[in-house]
Amino acid sequence: MNLFERIKNSISADVHELLDQKEDKNPLSLLNQYLRQCEIEVNKAHKLVERQQLLKDQFLREMEEAESRAAKRAHQAEIAQQANEQELYQFAVQEKEQHALRAAHLKESTLQAEKDLVELEQKYEQMKHKLKDMQIKRMELMGRENVARAHQKMDRVIDPSQSMKKSAFRFDELEHYMDRLEQKVNADYHASSMEAKLAKLEKDWKKEESSTTV
Repeated sequence: MNLFERIKNSISADVHELLDQKEDKNPLSLLNQYLRQCEIEVNKAHKLVERQQLLKDQFLREMEEAESRAAKRAHQAEIAQQANEQELYQFAVQEKEQHALRAAHLKESTLQAEKDLVELEQKYEQMKHKLKDMQIKRMELMGRENVARAHQKMDRVIDPSQSMKKSAFRFDELEHYMDRLEQKVNADYHASSMEAKLAKLEKDWKKEESSTTV
């Protein structure tokens, strides 16, 4: 059961207890906890984007180095051939081919890393926008709940016989509002799939980092 389901159930199943005994407890605390978790995930995503940038730069440096060495060996092979140094010529040609193959492979890896980086940066920006939208929704919800609580307290003084009915109605409003917020989040945020993609990227990055270190 996701967090918004728990919020909804807490509100709908415990209305009377909230009214009678738990006025000091705020369902917004659950939403605040969820937003804190989202902020943590956004920060993790930011670090992974930075790592992908470093990885792409490393691929690029390795590719340029391999291309440079291939060009150097090609030049040396030319000189050895002109000097009729067949052994040196064969060595230089073999080295040039190895560096050229490595450079071609690294070029593909660099292009893929650049493509992945662009996708991650776009997803990261989406995560930031969705988090900001939810933070704004929290502010709106805080305002609505504050008004509901204020009316509840005022109504108990003005008309005690009607206070329970009006308060229950406003908590129903809050439940419907949370339903709409849940639908928006579930439709746009895709947190679980994003987390899975980022976890895979982090796993691949650690594997690549380990092989690079060796």
